[in-house]
Amino acid sequence: MTTWLIVLAVCIGITTYAYFVYPVLLWLLARVKRAPAVVRTEPAEWPRISITLPAYNAQDTLRPVLEALVALDYPADRRQILVVSDGSTDGTDALVREYASEGVELLRVEGRLGKTEVENRAFDSLTGEIIVNTDASVTVRPDAIKRLVSAFQDPQVGVASARDVSVASVGAKGHASEAAYVGYEMWVRDLETAVSGIIGSSGCLYAIRATLHRRQLPGHLSRDFSSAMWARLNGLRAVSVRDAICFVPRAANMRIEYRRKIRTMSRGIQTLFFHGRLLDPVRYGVFAWMLWSHKLIRWLVPFALLLGIVAAGAAA
Repeated sequence: MTTWLIVLAVCIGITTYAYFVYPVLLWLLARVKRAPAVVRTEPAEWPRISITLPAYNAQDTLRPVLEALVALDYPADRRQILVVSDGSTDGTDALVREYASEGVELLRVEGRLGKTEVENRAFDSLTGEIIVNTDASVTVRPDAIKRLVSAFQDPQVGVASARDVSVASVGAKGHASEAAYVGYEMWVRDLETAVSGIIGSSGCLYAIRATLHRRQLPGHLSRDFSSAMWARLNGLRAVSVRDAICFVPRAANMRIEYRRKIRTMSRGIQTLFFHGRLLDPVRYGVFAWMLWSHKLIRWLVPFALLLGIVAAGAAA
């Protein structure tokens, strides 16, 4: 029984540390070691950007996404919108061509290669000095891109990540207060930004310097997670921009959400170990601690909860 009680205590400790102790430590550390605040001033001249949007059979969701992009509060002559069709077999390509007069470009890649690989294939088509990566199911608030790009006024910023707001469906309007289920994660990212920088970007919307973005990444890895680590390896930091908002539709049911979480975790684990040297606290200090705490230990929580239930039953 004593052994099971120890196991139960360890399981509770893992869960408590991941979701409660870690943010508290971040909050305390931010008051001792505060990183420079994200720059809020607009540049004298907006840099040229490329907005890249991978899509596969997205004809049912893509129209409001494109409507939001062409309506962005960003100089039309300073931005490129590139939809990369990943071998779509529905009307996705035809829908994108409807927006050609609005400056939307189509790049078709044959074969169902996956998001990361089609992003690799798009390098030669990108013209911006800042690359904005988004998704075919996400709508972007009109001022979000300017707020992300403004962060690059700081030469130490390599990646700027948006704030996700959960909404019922693609194209639905929402307010920041509606992001209940993602609010905790956004709060943690704010704390990490205040301490040193986030350890992973939002896959829904983030911006990155073209010099960092233009690198081949194995197709089974996650580019948004990798981006923040790659910035760190190049002496730059990734930041969360709280008022750069994108609206993310909720999954239709728990089964779809569960499958998405498993897929995200699997890709995340492989991506983390691809950049495994960053886990060395001797070389990378606070950033390594944040990777261990925010990713590795949090990934242990589901297993800790299951084992904890078994341990509680055995100890009863």
